[in-house]
Amino acid sequence: MKRSELPYLDDLRAFEAAARKGSFRAAANELALTHAAISRRISRLSERVGAPLFQKAGRGLALTLAGESLRDACRRSFDDLERTIASIRNSVGEEGRAVLLSCERSVAMRWLIPRLSQFHDGHPDAVVHLSVGGGAIEEHGDGEVLALRRLDFPLDEHWGVETLFLEMVGPIMVDGMQERFAAGDYVALVAKTRPQAWDDWLVAHPEAPRPSERRGMDHHFLMVEAASAGLGVGLSPKVVALDDVERGRVVAPHGFEPDGSQYGLINRADRIPSLNVKRLADWIRSICGPLRA
Repeated sequence: MKRSELPYLDDLRAFEAAARKGSFRAAANELALTHAAISRRISRLSERVGAPLFQKAGRGLALTLAGESLRDACRRSFDDLERTIASIRNSVGEEGRAVLLSCERSVAMRWLIPRLSQFHDGHPDAVVHLSVGGGAIEEHGDGEVLALRRLDFPLDEHWGVETLFLEMVGPIMVDGMQERFAAGDYVALVAKTRPQAWDDWLVAHPEAPRPSERRGMDHHFLMVEAASAGLGVGLSPKVVALDDVERGRVVAPHGFEPDGSQYGLINRADRIPSLNVKRLADWIRSICGPLRA
């Protein structure tokens, strides 16, 4: 069938309303048409389809098998059109609309915030609100959410995920701590958010010296600060310790190795993203290069 042979949209709208409401009169009221106009449109649609769409049922009307099939197709198509048009309306002309950027606390403090001015310098009109948190993503009222997360939790199907980089971990310490580390005379600083991280790393590195003691820290950013103050050896994600290593505050003599997890960008998959969301996502991708090395 050619596109030019498809029924008129007005006829399909009249039919869908009548099928949904159960009567021509109710469909006429909804579409602000006369009963006769609804009847004409449905008759024309029936001729175009080549089969009757309604049949008498007592004092009322019922859909034929052909009518039921067309009703279901109309519902799917109209629902898809409604979602698409709503998404377009939400994305057009919204350069000033705020975007909530949600990021895990330690990653936000040690990696994202020090770089965020770069994005604002390039896009001064973009409004970005930063929220810290992990795990499940929460909606943002009428605004949009873009989340940066370690992908270690389930997501509903309406969220889309794009992998950014592998999680890399390794021991970090001040330069003067290396001899004590090699001798096993060191305190292992443990982030309470990943209590098994040291055990996993030591199993993967059986030749490495075991710590003399372990001390817990609530978050990775606290662990990095403690390590940079010489309080022990932290087992840190690369994304959290990257700047401190580059500035020489700490060293990573064993480097950073994949731990089997990943970080990703999370956004609504069932909506067209606004221009600001696209710009912010592009910028985040652009600064991930050192984390993939």
